[in-house]
Amino acid sequence: MGKRAVVTAGTGGIGLETAMGLAATGHAVTVIGRNAERGARAVERIDAVATGRGARFVAADLASLDSVRGLAARLAGEGPLNVLVNNVGAMFADRRQTVDGIEASFAVNHLSPYLLTELLLESLRAGGPSRIVNVTSGAVRVAKRSFDAVEPPGGYYGFHWYGRAKLANLAYTLELAERLRGTGISVFAADPGGAATTMTDGTMRSPKIVSPGLRLLWPLVRLVFERATSGSASLAARSSVLAAADASLDGRTGLVIGPKARPVAPFRPVTDSRTAEAVLRLSRRLAPLTSA
Repeated sequence: MGKRAVVTAGTGGIGLETAMGLAATGHAVTVIGRNAERGARAVERIDAVATGRGARFVAADLASLDSVRGLAARLAGEGPLNVLVNNVGAMFADRRQTVDGIEASFAVNHLSPYLLTELLLESLRAGGPSRIVNVTSGAVRVAKRSFDAVEPPGGYYGFHWYGRAKLANLAYTLELAERLRGTGISVFAADPGGAATTMTDGTMRSPKIVSPGLRLLWPLVRLVFERATSGSASLAARSSVLAAADASLDGRTGLVIGPKARPVAPFRPVTDSRTAEAVLRLSRRLAPLTSA
């Protein structure tokens, strides 16, 4: 039986390219998404390059914590898991709340992968040696580093709040790598760099996503965004595929795989244990492993 892999938000963009890369290496891939039609098209594309068992699509709303719990229960019930790629990500021009009453950027970009990962640890242990890959972003460098509450002080600016959620997830990723060291589960962060995706083609064209000071420089900022996100999704997926499946990383853990598909130094603030502790306290409060 081939290795079993799960890729969240795997029906398009970087997630689909990641799923195709894993299928080409013999993994039996399950892609998670919301839209069944997109899921069916994704499965066709994945199966066209698969060298092992066929792919499948599972529908789940990753903005809902109960939906994440249900997904985890379903996946765990199917036996050992070898690879989990938390590729899900979203940026919003305007502040949104999820069905759980939580600010959406933090919920989707951090709480969802955090909760799914924690609930699948036993399945990953059973599938060991196994790997967890959390997709990060260069946006962590513009993030506020306060995690006393789900929302930082000040106004809502989508790009900065997205970066803060990704920073929280990166701090969690490095903490998890140390927590699981020696268990047979390796944990990596993968930075895809820039790529033309639905998010970059839509939300990132609005000046509302940046702070007022940057809005004054919007033509320049937009040009920077456009240049940074002009690459293909297939190239951007290389870091995730390498982190999830490359033999050169066997026995290693706690690495950030950069856009050129090689290890890079992590953003220094996320290596502060106090940041990870604050992120974990907030995560455990907002996303308990069992619903109330």
